Amino acid sequence: MDKVNIKDKLSHISDTWNPRIIGELNGQHVKAVKIRGEFMFHHHDHEDELFLVIKGNLRMEFRDKVVNVREGEFLIVPRGVEHKPVAESEEVEMLLFEPASTLNTGNLDNERTRKHLERI
Repeated sequence: MDKVNIKDKLSHISDTWNPRIIGELNGQHVKAVKIRGEFMFHHHDHEDELFLVIKGNLRMEFRDKVVNVREGEFLIVPRGVEHKPVAESEEVEMLLFEPASTLNTGNLDNERTRKHLERI
């Protein structure tokens, strides 16, 4: 039982769109990630996702609206809902809380899919 320093974990990440596992509980992963630019629209058939913004401003695009998530705020995207994370003008640092089975690209399999995540 050791505490986790989120800023320290994020300081070990130099790339974007590549989540790292920093904790586990009840079949869930806590992941640290940095993002910049746009991802792609995707969904997760079986998993809800929680996006907690540590630094920057996340723009989460849905097919029918946009939600801006600022530092210290989080957003839960329910399973099956198409979404596209965007870090428009600056890098965004955030934590993801999701089932261990969750792939970052959901229903898509492409060059951004990370099937095996590093633990830091």
